[in-house]
Amino acid sequence: MNKKLLALYGLKFNPFSSRVPESALWVPAPIETFCWRIEQQIGEGGFALVLGDPGSGKSAALRILEARLGQINDLCLGVLSRPQAQVADFYRELGDLFGVPLSPHNRWNSSKMLREKWLTHIENSLYRPVLLVDEAQEMKSPVLNELRLLSSAKLDSRSILTIILSGDNRLIHRLDSPDLLPVASRVRCRLRLDALSPKELSECFLTLCTGAGNPSLMTTALVRMLCEHAGGNLRLLMNMGNELLLAACRQEREKIDEKLYFETFDSPGKNKAR
Repeated sequence: MNKKLLALYGLKFNPFSSRVPESALWVPAPIETFCWRIEQQIGEGGFALVLGDPGSGKSAALRILEARLGQINDLCLGVLSRPQAQVADFYRELGDLFGVPLSPHNRWNSSKMLREKWLTHIENSLYRPVLLVDEAQEMKSPVLNELRLLSSAKLDSRSILTIILSGDNRLIHRLDSPDLLPVASRVRCRLRLDALSPKELSECFLTLCTGAGNPSLMTTALVRMLCEHAGGNLRLLMNMGNELLLAACRQEREKIDEKLYFETFDSPGKNKAR
């Protein structure tokens, strides 16, 4: 969305885009509690889970957590970008994230160098390094087990890494499988994101619009209508809001109201297409 169209509604950014600044994201009580719990866990290490259906806000929760952890001095934080990778590429990315030159074909030496780097960091800062993994349901079982072995020391009596896995319900089903039960047993903290009520969706909607600079971007009746039709899903709510904003920009409407909603979503052409 170009600056001219943002200026039309007095917006600093598109409140329905996936690129909303972390400072403008809605932080409900469960996410606030989870972030606080992880801030305590970075001194202990171990696994944590963020679970929820697609579009429930898992990635936003990780962005909020990453921003919070980024404010802690001397904390070593990495975000895994390719959870679907095989073990060799997994080691290559870990080496890049933590600044360790690794040889994926020499797994013993690679794990030794990583663990030494993490142990040195712990001695200097008292914090365990943190690894964030989004879409973790895509991770291979050998990679998850390799991560488990890498993160433990002294006959499994000491954890030297904090790992936050975020994924949909397939992740929890995978962790129930026999080969991944050792990973599941090490989970110390969980955040479960369920469908939101229309009131919660409305609070999120208004928080984003306020952060973007225009809390009155859409009429109260329209916001209520959108939240009731979103089925408790944040992504669906954002998609509808974005489509309405683009439609209003295209027509240069001064007011974004229920009339535009019916024109955009209930037109005969759209119903015929469905």
